[in-house]
Amino acid sequence: MHPRLRDRDRGVALPSWAIGVSIGVVVLAMLALVVTGRPDRGDEAAADQVSDTPTASEPASQAPDQPEKSPPATKSPSPSADKPGHDKPDKPAKPEPDRSAYVEVYNNSGITGLANETAAMLQDNGWKVVGADNWYGSIPANTVYYPARLHDVARVLADDLGIGRLHSAVAPMRFDRLTVILTGPL
Repeated sequence: MHPRLRDRDRGVALPSWAIGVSIGVVVLAMLALVVTGRPDRGDEAAADQVSDTPTASEPASQAPDQPEKSPPATKSPSPSADKPGHDKPDKPAKPEPDRSAYVEVYNNSGITGLANETAAMLQDNGWKVVGADNWYGSIPANTVYYPARLHDVARVLADDLGIGRLHSAVAPMRFDRLTVILTGPL
C-alpha cells in the first residue's frame, strides 16, 4: 500500500482531556434534562388534568337542561307580566368556576401556620391543594403564580383568596399547577 493512503485512512486521535470534557458536558446536559424536564411536559399534564375532570364538564352539560326544567310558558299570568322586560325567559345559572387545578401554598411571612390555614380554606372551597410549606425569597406581595395554560383558573383562585397580584410561574415552581405565595394575611 501507498504510505500516504495509510495516513489518510487513520482517524484523528483526541487528547484524553478533550474526551473527558466532552463526556462531562453530555452527562451534565442529561442531568439537567432529568432535573428540569422538558418545558412542555408540565403544560401537557396540566391540560390533561383540567380536561379530564368531571367538574369541568358537568356545568356545561347542566346549563342546557335548566331552561327546560322551568320554561317561561308555565308561569302563571300576573299583573307584572305586562311590564317590559318581564317576558324574557330565565337566564341559566352561571356554571361553577373551574377549580380542578392543583395548588401549592407557601408562607413567605412571619405568620406561623398561614400556608396551612390557607390550604385548608382552599380545600373547603373545592381546590386540590397538594402542598403547603414555607417559601424563602423576596416576594413583594401575596401572589398567585400560574403556567400559561392555567391563567383563567389562576384568576378564579386569586378571586377566591382576594389576591390582586398574578404572575406567570418561574423556576423553581412547577409548571403543571398554581402556586400561591403569601407575604401577609389575606
